Amino acid sequence: MNAYSAMRQYQTVNNEAQALEANPHRLIQMLLDGGLTRIAQARGAIERGWTAEKGELIGKAVGIVGGLRNGLDFDKGGELAQNLDRLYDYMIVKLTEANVHNDLARLDEVANLLREIKSGWDAIAP
Repeated sequence: MNAYSAMRQYQTVNNEAQALEANPHRLIQMLLDGGLTRIAQARGAIERGWTAEKGELIGKAVGIVGGLRNGLDFDKGGELAQNLDRLYDYMIVKLTEANVHNDLARLDEVANLLREIKSGWDAIAP
């Protein structure tokens, strides 16, 4: 096992341990952080021409945004949940287009949207 592989394994175990201990508010924060991290990593992969890694990382970002979308409570969230549902759908489309076209601008757009959501979420007390 090389150092990079060992570091990834440590991060996986560390993230799983944090998720087990987290409240629902913290879990959303972790998902938002994870989405932003995967997008930044995908950006680097595009810049380096690492096609396979780019696809894997964007796929993970799509999965995270999908998880955020699936976690919406339309009964309690009302119009806000509906708006987030549409926004998350838009993000998934833009991430898919970024993957197909190696488009950094689309990745940046989604990252900016996630940062805006994260900023609002972080301001809410758990």
